[in-house]
Amino acid sequence: MPARRLPVRPDLEQLKHQAKDLLRAIRRGEPDAIADLEQYHPRKILPENAKLADAQLVLARSYQAPSWPRLVVACRLIDAIWHDDVETVRALVTGDPRLLHEAAVIRESNWGPPLSYAANLGRDRIIRMLCDLGATDLEHAMERAVLQGRIDTARVLHEMLGRPRPPRDALGSPAYTLSATGTAFLFEIGAGVYGASGESLAPVATVLQTDSRNPDAKHQILEMYVAHGLRLPDTPVTALHRGRLDLLEAHLRRDPALLRRTFRYEEIFPPELGCHEQRLPGTTLEGATLLHVCVEFDELEIARWLLDHGMDADAPAAVDAEGFGGHTALFGAVVSYPNFWMNYTGGGAAHAKPQDSPFARLLLEHGASPNARASLRERVMEGNPYALREVREHRDLTPLAWGRVFHNRMVVSEPAMHLIAERGGHA
Repeated sequence: MPARRLPVRPDLEQLKHQAKDLLRAIRRGEPDAIADLEQYHPRKILPENAKLADAQLVLARSYQAPSWPRLVVACRLIDAIWHDDVETVRALVTGDPRLLHEAAVIRESNWGPPLSYAANLGRDRIIRMLCDLGATDLEHAMERAVLQGRIDTARVLHEMLGRPRPPRDALGSPAYTLSATGTAFLFEIGAGVYGASGESLAPVATVLQTDSRNPDAKHQILEMYVAHGLRLPDTPVTALHRGRLDLLEAHLRRDPALLRRTFRYEEIFPPELGCHEQRLPGTTLEGATLLHVCVEFDELEIARWLLDHGMDADAPAAVDAEGFGGHTALFGAVVSYPNFWMNYTGGGAAHAKPQDSPFARLLLEHGASPNARASLRERVMEGNPYALREVREHRDLTPLAWGRVFHNRMVVSEPAMHLIAERGGHA
């Protein structure tokens, strides 16, 4: 099995340093390095006799490349696509036509072969040139362009394909990345929300459960589905997901206790819409209030609306039969998936966020206790995609303590913890 995954945009200089570091580790006899040498080198080599070329070969094979030169070519090809360097891409591909049909990052990747990779970045000149040279992944390339919101490129590919109607599952890609422009384009070229037999084709579950966070785009996509005939349930949580304050107003008039109400997981992610158990690390939404839901989905304006209408900033989640729950929304401000996009700095993340915690600030300004107490289960999620490894139980935590014990630091907000500590919070 491969030990390493080449990133979407690999750095050749960094790989050269990795090879040198690996060589030094092999010569020192470090167990992991020796294991790599034994697994990936085709010949039996004594560690003390290893050369740089041996370390480079081992490193390349651990990245699923057959050789170091192939790994170098992948880096140069990707770099040329990023820089829209048509001639360098042409030279590399004509020098080895197999590159046209192999994944640009060598390993299996959604970014695909060079033409699809170029579509992710909107490199139309490279797309046309690769098509002329025999690339055949036009349909996948169009899907990637739509997913990334590269609508001009999607139009080019749609023309090259002969203007076909989008496939049944076409709306899924822009739903995952919350691309409102991609969704609008698919409706423009004939996508529908219901199939011939009346089955729903609108991926509402993907919109609600994607790891992307972009409230405005989510609202736009759901409203587009409705405008094209989709029927959504009339619930407070659905109104929140749609960003419809007018619908929330109506629910509040009908149910004055709405701001104290807690919701089961199935009410937040309705199975009838195709939703399933959420597989993201963070603070649980089981038994959450609308304020907790706002924090998890980065709905700052709706959270402000709720507080302005009298919601208690310390409104607790429900407590289960074993005493877990009861946490306030401030726990979610410290540990929730929107923090991933604040902490993640690689790959030019579309939803990158500044190092700040507007939710913690808003909640504290409205009287949230920095030392609220709750008992929580920590779902330890690992891998890509996330898989559950274990469940840890924590009793009588404060928000700061929750942030300190949580295993996945990528979803922990240090700015939120700093604000809470400034207000007298402790662990």
